[in-house]
Amino acid sequence: MFLTRLVYASTIEQGFDLSTVEEIISSARKHNSALDVTGMLCFDRHYFLQCLEGSRTNVNAVYQRILNDKRHSSIIMLDYREVSARDFSHWSMGYIPSSSLTAPLYLRYSGASEFNPYHMSGESAYQLLLDLKNALPTIS
Repeated sequence: MFLTRLVYASTIEQGFDLSTVEEIISSARKHNSALDVTGMLCFDRHYFLQCLEGSRTNVNAVYQRILNDKRHSSIIMLDYREVSARDFSHWSMGYIPSSSLTAPLYLRYSGASEFNPYHMSGESAYQLLLDLKNALPTIS
């Protein structure tokens, strides 16, 4: 089994609210746990940025399900690679909503303090997610 990391961005479709995000998180945790896929999701009212980790087959299966999910549009893969270890191994799906506390990190990894994953490289997006994970105790 090869460990794989996939980072993608997508646009949130209109009519999306907090209950829809909670539904997505709950569903992702259930499905990802069954497939031993771990990862993290960052979002605001416009965009998703997500990292998935696991076996190549299972990460690809989860990503395929996302590609077919009508709640996402303009899905773009920012990074896909084999990795030696997971960085989000404790979460079947951790998540961080965008807030004023996260804005300095957005500025660090993109050209603006507003969250827009389409303005980040794959490496920048991945580093942002790592920094958000490490900041979780102070953000929560």
